[in-house]
Amino acid sequence: MAMRIAIVGCGLIGHKRARALGPHALVAVADADPARAQKLAALHPGCEAVSSWQGVVGRSDVDVVVVATTNNALAEVTNAAVLARKHVLVEKPAARNASELAPILTNARRTGVTVKVGFNHRFHPAFARARALVDAGAVGPLLHIRARYGHGGRVGYDKEWRADPAIAGGGELLDQGVHLIDLSRWFLGDITEVRGHVGTFFWKMLVEDNGFLFLRTAAGQVAWLQASCTEWKNLFSFEIFGRGGKLQIDGLGGSYGVERLSYYKMLPQMGPPETTIWEFPGEDHSWRDEFDHFIRCIEQGTPPSGNLEDALAALEVVGEVYRQADAPAVHWETGQPRRRAV
Repeated sequence: MAMRIAIVGCGLIGHKRARALGPHALVAVADADPARAQKLAALHPGCEAVSSWQGVVGRSDVDVVVVATTNNALAEVTNAAVLARKHVLVEKPAARNASELAPILTNARRTGVTVKVGFNHRFHPAFARARALVDAGAVGPLLHIRARYGHGGRVGYDKEWRADPAIAGGGELLDQGVHLIDLSRWFLGDITEVRGHVGTFFWKMLVEDNGFLFLRTAAGQVAWLQASCTEWKNLFSFEIFGRGGKLQIDGLGGSYGVERLSYYKMLPQMGPPETTIWEFPGEDHSWRDEFDHFIRCIEQGTPPSGNLEDALAALEVVGEVYRQADAPAVHWETGQPRRRAV
């Protein structure tokens, strides 16, 4: 069934979402900058650029709202769309904190709409195959996860909206870190113990540029995670350790390098493992595959993979680390501890 889509937020991610709609019609877009809305609408015949997001979410000719705004508007727009009984795909982290997100979960359950959170990493082919291998028992019971995700920013990064705590709600832990938290939960299950540290080591901003996490499940499985924007060569590495082997995902395409899944199967005599490697070059189809999954969930009435409950759990982990830390490790200029501003 073809859906009628509206997009709120016409920046880089809004354009990526628009390109991933497949056979579904983009009928309306809105952005705080009208010129950006006009630019996106012009790429899609029949699409209307609307002056405000409020004029989009209540339209009778809209079935699905994609929310791709800055973090400070994610929850407000999503909640309004849910109350208007629209299905919603909202970009991660879905809100600046768990308290902003919780009412949306309540309202979505009451209205019966489907809400998907943009955890597109679950839909990268390396992760899809890794999940299938884990589910098939290829590495045995899972023991622990070790993961790193980072980029090096760019000139002026500390002047962008992600460096403003009022808009972003947090720094690198909230930005790329939620992907690592979500993926760890996807493989290991619910987190029952959280320890962490955040620091602003390099960038001249009031949010952290590095987050370090120790997570543990009720079964004793552990995840060691780091999210960084002082990673001078873009990096993605996610290792899943089981009793019978290991899975390692490296790269996400583009500046992160060719996406690759390595499967190290332990042999009875141990020693060097049997190794199988898959590479996934070319275009990133995770956005398309995630949207297709979202539409199937709407049609079938099934919960999406990467839903509001998953986002709430990830935000609770981030919030706990922020509460524990209270201050970044060092100030970028003085090298002394300082209080957090988020």
